[in-house]
Amino acid sequence: MSQIPDAEALYVDLLAGVKALMRADTKLVGVTSGGAWLVGRLQKDLGLAGAPGIISSAMHRDDFARRGLSASAQTLLPFDVNGADVLLLDDVLYTGRTIRAVLNELFDFGRPACVRLAVLVDRGGRQLPVAADFAATRLMLPDTQLLALARAADGAFSLQIEENK
Repeated sequence: MSQIPDAEALYVDLLAGVKALMRADTKLVGVTSGGAWLVGRLQKDLGLAGAPGIISSAMHRDDFARRGLSASAQTLLPFDVNGADVLLLDDVLYTGRTIRAVLNELFDFGRPACVRLAVLVDRGGRQLPVAADFAATRLMLPDTQLLALARAADGAFSLQIEENK
C-alpha cells in the first residue's frame, strides 16, 4: 500500500498555490464534496468576502445511469458566471471525468472568461485531457484503489485509501 500523505500539510501547500493563482476578481468554486470542503476553508483562510461557489457533477456524469443522483450538495454559484474568472477546487484529480462533468455544469450557468483547476492530489491515470494548474502533490496508486478526502468534526482533513469495488 502507498504511503498516505498528511492532508493537513497538503492543505497548507494548496492554500499557497491558490494564493498564487488568485486574481482580483477570481471566484472560488469547489466540486462536491471534497472540493466543497476545501473551498469553504480556503475562502475563510484567504479572507474572501461572501460564500464560495459549490458545483456538482451529478447531472453531467457519463456514468449517471449507473450511479444516479448522489446525496451530495447541488450546484450553488452565488455570482454571475458570465465573464467570471473561476478557480475550480477538487480534492483528487484522477481520470478527468468529474472535471469534464463539472465544466458542463458550469457552462449551463454561463460562459466564464477563464476556468482554472487546483487540486489537493493529482493521482495520474487520466482518461481525458484534463490537467490541474496547481496540485499540492502527485501520488500514483493502482487502479484497484480509491483515494478519498475525509473531514473530521473539527474540520481537520485526512486522506484515506480504499479498495475499489
